Amino acid sequence: MQRMFLFLMWMLLPSLAWAGEGESLNGAELSLLWGAPFAGILLSIAVFPLLASHFWEHHYGKIAAAWAVAFVLPMTVSYGPGFALHNVLHTLLLEYIPFIALIAALFTVAAGIRIRGAFGGTPASNLGILVAGTAVASWTGTTGASMLFIRPLIRANLWRNNTTHIFVFFIFLVSNLGGALTPLGDPPLFMGFLKGIDFSWTLTNIWKEMLAVAIPLFFIFFALDTWAYKRETGQAEPSEEKYGLDGLVNLPLLLVVIGAVLLSAMWKPGTYVDVGGIHVEHQNIARELILLVVAGLSLKLTPKEVHEANEFSWGPLKEVAKLFVVIFITIAPVIAILNAGEQGALAPLVAMTRTDTGELSNPMFFWMTGALSSFLDNAPTYLVFFELAGGDPKVLMTELSTTLAAVSCGAVFMGANSYIGNAPNFMVKAVVESRGVKMPSFFAYCGWALVFLVPLFAVVTLVFFT
Repeated sequence: MQRMFLFLMWMLLPSLAWAGEGESLNGAELSLLWGAPFAGILLSIAVFPLLASHFWEHHYGKIAAAWAVAFVLPMTVSYGPGFALHNVLHTLLLEYIPFIALIAALFTVAAGIRIRGAFGGTPASNLGILVAGTAVASWTGTTGASMLFIRPLIRANLWRNNTTHIFVFFIFLVSNLGGALTPLGDPPLFMGFLKGIDFSWTLTNIWKEMLAVAIPLFFIFFALDTWAYKRETGQAEPSEEKYGLDGLVNLPLLLVVIGAVLLSAMWKPGTYVDVGGIHVEHQNIARELILLVVAGLSLKLTPKEVHEANEFSWGPLKEVAKLFVVIFITIAPVIAILNAGEQGALAPLVAMTRTDTGELSNPMFFWMTGALSSFLDNAPTYLVFFELAGGDPKVLMTELSTTLAAVSCGAVFMGANSYIGNAPNFMVKAVVESRGVKMPSFFAYCGWALVFLVPLFAVVTLVFFT
């Protein structure tokens, strides 16, 4: 994959001198065919592990890179190399690098913390881990909470044969729903914070919607896990391990990660570095540098035995990094078309966000934001519908608070509908599978979401958004 990207950048490199002349994609001029490479990478993620799992395991990076080339080459031919390079640089510098830097820092720091305890893989202990992870996720981010709690959950249940449901519900709750209460929890809410939404707004306004989904899921999980537990033929090995945390040096580093994110939102010097016509603001550069230093310190200071006990490896992060860079590149025209609103090829979808009388339809804002967040990056999807609702944070927090709640809940909750709806979903899948535990295929996972999540989302719609 690296060689293919190097070839791609080498091909575009002569245009670097005039890359700054490139403009952003105009969604009003694009046909839906420009979304074909994005659909291609999604189908590859869904189909290859089913039909050619061994080939995918060894070549997923090359397949992903091929879809990136399938997008960039037509763009280069249609708009010129300067335009193509400008848009690729824009995606990498302003979207992908901030995303992967935060993910990598949280992944590294969380991997340096080991939760100890005699977790026996019982329904009660499994539920306790899920509840704790869900409660923590809004403050450490869904990625941080997922990486922190998934390892003890795996260790506790290695003796069991029927565990698929445990990790599916972990993704539902810890990797998604748990991040709904603060801008630190999930990227869409952080985007809203950057747009002017108060830090405490989600905590005070959508906690009821969050609990309306989370509490039933806790009960359903406990019933399902109790049923599966009674049918286990094995037996857990007795453990007298004391409850506690190892790798405590990483706790202050985790706070530094949170501080770096907040700093970049509050410190606005108004200065930037120009890279090929892309303005990379100094506060963002500072954030990425802090995250890089934090990751390095975590690797250096974490005791070796903690990493060994956690069976730490870079595999899950590499998989996310390779696949999501292509998702970020190929998703650009889809987001541009959505941003074009009634002028774009998806105008019929955009028109559905308003009633016949021209008023905003809160149920449609919830379901459309959620449906697209299930398969697109939920942060830009949130911003699209944020703008469609008017884009004024003061109005959205007051007169249109129900609409803002619908957009926020749709982006966060329905990120759980597929493995690519939120980065921690895919990362949890990779970590679990690296420990030899079987996870559902892409379509099978979506089936789990359809059965257990969608009915609860319907209830949320009727109770809060109708």
